[in-house]
Amino acid sequence: MFYLSIQTMQIIEKRKYFFVISGILVLASLLIFFTWGLKLGIDFTGGVLLELDLKQNNVTATDFKEKMSELKLEGLTVQKAANQNNLVVRYISNDDDLNQKVLEKIKEVYPESVLERQEFISSVISGELKSKAFTAIGLAVIGIALYIAWAFRKVSYPVESWKYGISAVIALVHDIIITVGIFVYLGRFYGLEINLPFIAALLTILGYSVNDTIVVFDRIRENLLRAGSKDDFEATVNRSINETIARSINTSLTVIFVLVAMLLFGGEAIFAFSLALLCGVFFGTYSSIFVASALLVDLWKWKRR
Repeated sequence: MFYLSIQTMQIIEKRKYFFVISGILVLASLLIFFTWGLKLGIDFTGGVLLELDLKQNNVTATDFKEKMSELKLEGLTVQKAANQNNLVVRYISNDDDLNQKVLEKIKEVYPESVLERQEFISSVISGELKSKAFTAIGLAVIGIALYIAWAFRKVSYPVESWKYGISAVIALVHDIIITVGIFVYLGRFYGLEINLPFIAALLTILGYSVNDTIVVFDRIRENLLRAGSKDDFEATVNRSINETIARSINTSLTVIFVLVAMLLFGGEAIFAFSLALLCGVFFGTYSSIFVASALLVDLWKWKRR
């Protein structure tokens, strides 16, 4: 699928350029995150969920939003339910009067409609969801670091095994921060909200990105065990990256093709999830090739000094 003439690629030698690119993206993402913040959806802010049977098969989310536009509902999202004839409507509100106006407007525009489900998500539950989401991500990162340190315990020379875990975690944090930064930007200028599927996407990114990184690390381990201390560590890492780069890119491209199709044809319900995965896979592949292993080399050089 994808072929590179790998003999001339001096990736490790040019690692400072990749560190600069990553540093700019991470700093920019952190800056806009702390300045603007993410645009949180109903799962994290609280609000109302309605499931409606409009008794019409051709009503789209766009049509419904246009009919409700005069109410100026904050955080309004509309998607098809499991029963394709039904719509699931979410919006942010703690105002009973507004909720009543919404129901009256729906009955006015769709006289035959039936309200099949109505749920109120409190801000207390939403705060608990936020807390659990951050806890899940934190535990996943710690678990990944400990596992990699254990898995690479047999190659403690010339770099200690725990440094493989640290390098992988830095690369993962790099991927997550940049993905979050992209969503901050899209939320600020295009109104893209995040809900629980976004957290699921971040956890998926962690798993995918570390898998790609371990492929490179595993090749480094094989080459180190084969060569012992005869080869320079920097040259060994560079050779290992070159031996796995085509595999990493090919694997990522197959996933990216699927995610692009999901973005184009998956609808509003999975748009944020698909976009987060697409960003994560792209930057995860980049960090696995150009960041994680390069960090190992710098850790090795700092130790020598």
